[in-house]
Amino acid sequence: MDFSILLEYGSVLLVLIVLEGLLAADNALVLAIMVKHLPEEERKKALFYGLAGAFVFRFASLFAISFLVDIWQVQAIGALYLLFISFNHIFRKVLIKKDKDKEVNTKEKKKAGFWGTVFKVELADIAFAIDSILAAVALAVALPASGLPKIGGMDGGQFLVIFAGGFIGLIIMRFAANFFVKLLHTKPGLEVAAFLIVGWVGVKLAVTTLSHPALAVLPESFSHSTEWKITFYVVLILIGVVGWFFSPKKDNEVTVEDKVS
Repeated sequence: MDFSILLEYGSVLLVLIVLEGLLAADNALVLAIMVKHLPEEERKKALFYGLAGAFVFRFASLFAISFLVDIWQVQAIGALYLLFISFNHIFRKVLIKKDKDKEVNTKEKKKAGFWGTVFKVELADIAFAIDSILAAVALAVALPASGLPKIGGMDGGQFLVIFAGGFIGLIIMRFAANFFVKLLHTKPGLEVAAFLIVGWVGVKLAVTTLSHPALAVLPESFSHSTEWKITFYVVLILIGVVGWFFSPKKDNEVTVEDKVS
C-alpha cells in the first residue's frame, strides 16, 4: 500500500477508536445499571458474562457481515438502522429528556434473578455488537482496496480495520470505560455528538448504497470521490468540536463502579 492509502486507513481507524470509546462507555454504563441490583459476587459474574458475550457477538457479527457487505439490501438496512438508533437516542435524550438511569431502573423494577439478568445483558450485547460493527463497516467499506487477500467477501485491509475497531471497543469496555464515562459525564454533549456521528456514518453508508451498481442512483465513483470524503470528515470533525465546546461542564464525577455500588 502506498502512503496515501495508509494515511486513509489510519484516519478511519483513529475515528473508529474515538467512536468505539464513546459507544463502549455508553454500553458499559448501561450494563452496569442492569446488574446493579445483584449481590457483588453475582454482579461481577454477570459483567464477566456480559464481556464474554460482547466478544462473541461482536466478532460473529463481523464475520457474518463480511460475506454480506457487498449486497446493497444489507447496506440499505444497515444505513436505516444506524440512522434509527441515532435519531431515537437523540430524540429520547434531548427532546423527551428521559434520564437513562431512571429508564433502565423502571424496566428493572421486578429485579430479575441472576440468570434472568445475564440473559438481558446478552440481549443488550447483541444490540451493542450490531451498532458497533455496522458503524465500523460504514466507515471502512468505502476505503480503497488494500491488496490484501479477501476475508469473507471483504477486502483484507477493510476487514482488519473493522476487526481492530471492534477489538479496541472491547478493550475500552473492559479497561478504559471509567475514563470515557467520566468524559461523558463532564462533557455530556459528547454523548449526543457520538450518536450524531453514528447518524452521519449512517448517511455515509446510505451514500455507498445509492452508489451501488445495482441501484446507480448516484454515480458509482461518488462514494469514493475526494469531494465526498472531505465533506464527510469535515462534518464529522465539526460534530465532535461542537459536542466538546458546547457541553456544560459538570464538576461531580461518576464512574461505572459508582453506578453499581
